[in-house]
Amino acid sequence: MKSLVWFRNDLRVADNSSLQKACQGDSVIAVYCIDPALFETGPYGFRKMEKYRAKFLLQTLGDLKKNLALLNISLLIYPRKAKDVIPDLIKKYEVDHVCLQKEWTRDELKELSEVREKCSENIEFIETYDQFLFHPEDIPFKNISDLPDIFTQFRKQCEKYARVRECLDIPEAKGPENILTESTPIPELKDLGFSPFEPHPHTAFPFQGGENTALARIEEYFWETKKLAYYKKTRNGLLGKDYSSKLSPWLANGSISARTIYREVKRFEKEIKKNQDTYWLIFELIWRDYFKYVSLKYGDSIFQLGGILKKDYSWNNSETARTSWINGTTSEPFVNANMIELAKTGWMSNRGRQNVASFWAKELKQDWRIGASYFEAMLIDYDVHSNWGNWMYNSGVGNDPRDRKFNIPRQAGMYDPQGKFQNRWLQPSLF
Repeated sequence: MKSLVWFRNDLRVADNSSLQKACQGDSVIAVYCIDPALFETGPYGFRKMEKYRAKFLLQTLGDLKKNLALLNISLLIYPRKAKDVIPDLIKKYEVDHVCLQKEWTRDELKELSEVREKCSENIEFIETYDQFLFHPEDIPFKNISDLPDIFTQFRKQCEKYARVRECLDIPEAKGPENILTESTPIPELKDLGFSPFEPHPHTAFPFQGGENTALARIEEYFWETKKLAYYKKTRNGLLGKDYSSKLSPWLANGSISARTIYREVKRFEKEIKKNQDTYWLIFELIWRDYFKYVSLKYGDSIFQLGGILKKDYSWNNSETARTSWINGTTSEPFVNANMIELAKTGWMSNRGRQNVASFWAKELKQDWRIGASYFEAMLIDYDVHSNWGNWMYNSGVGNDPRDRKFNIPRQAGMYDPQGKFQNRWLQPSLF
C-alpha cells in the first residue's frame, strides 16, 4: 500500500492521526499546497493571508520537512492549488489512499471536492478529526444539532462526561528507500509576493513557526519559568511575550495539538502546582474547541451578516471608518494602540481583540465581517473557527447571551492604568 499524507492545518509529526495512518502503508509521501488564492484580494478588500502569517507558515513548513526527513518521509511543497498537484502525484507514485485532517469549513470543503473530482474513484480519502481537545465521538451530545448555544453549558458537560484522548507517538521511521528522488524547495516570502522583513523590536510574539519551536515554548513557559502557574493572573496583559502562553499560532496551523498542551498542563499540575491558573489554560482550550463545534453545527452561517442568530441589525460600510480603524486614528487611544500593534507585528492580545472588535461593531456599527476579514489577513494565529466565532460573539450575532458592549476608556484604565502599552504604540518615534 502506498500512502500520501496531505498536510493542511496539522503541520506536526507528533500526535498526528493522518501521519500515523499513512505510516501503516508500505511507502509514504507527504505534500503541502500553498493556494495562490490566499494572496488575492477578497470581497472585503483584504488578502486571506498577509506577510506575518505567511512567514510563520514557511518557517513551520521548514521545520516539518526536517522532522519528516528524520522519518525518511519526503515533504513536497507546492505554491499551487491542491487540485493541480495532488491528483498528478497520486498517478505518478501510484498512491492507493490519501490521509488528511478532516475540515468542514467552506474553503477547505471546496478544496477537497476539487481534488477528488480529478482522482480515480478507487482512491480512498481517509479523513480524521484531529484538531479538537475533545474528539467529536467523545462529547456528551448525541448529534451536533444538540450542541448548546451557550459555552458554559458545553464546558460543564464536557468536563463532566468527556475525556481527552491520549497523544499519539511519532511514527517509526520508514526505511531509507522511502525517500523520493524528487524534492521541492521551501518557497520564500518573495515567491508569495512579499518582501523579506525582520520582526518588530517590540513584538509580543518574537517566535518562529514550527513544531520544534512550539515544544520549546512549552518547555520555557511551563517548565523553565513556570509562568503557567500565574497564567490566569497575567493573561489579560498587553506587553511582553510572557503575559500569556502565546501558543495560539502553533495551535492554529497544527504544529502542536491541543491534546499535547493539555497533557503538559496535567503533568505540570502533578509535578509542580495545580491551581486556577493552570486550569485556565485548559479552559481556553475548551473555548477553542467550542468555536470549532459552533462552526460544525452552523456551517456557512458563521460567515453571514446575521451570524448564527440571524440578527437583522443595521450595519454600515464606511471607507472613512475602515481607514481610521485600520490605521489607528480613531477617537479611542486604546483601540488605536492595539490596531497599530497588529499592523506592525501581526499580533494583538486577547484583551485588545475584544475591545477593537466591540468598537468596530458596537460603537461604529460597521459590518463585522470586514473586521473579521482584516483579522484573517493580519493575525499570525488566525484560525477560521476562533476568528469568526469570536467576531460573531463580540458583534451580537453569535454565542454571547448577554450581547455585551465594552466600555473602552474603562477597559484601558483597568488593563493599561499607567498607559505603558498605549505609549509604546502611539509614539511615532518608535517607527
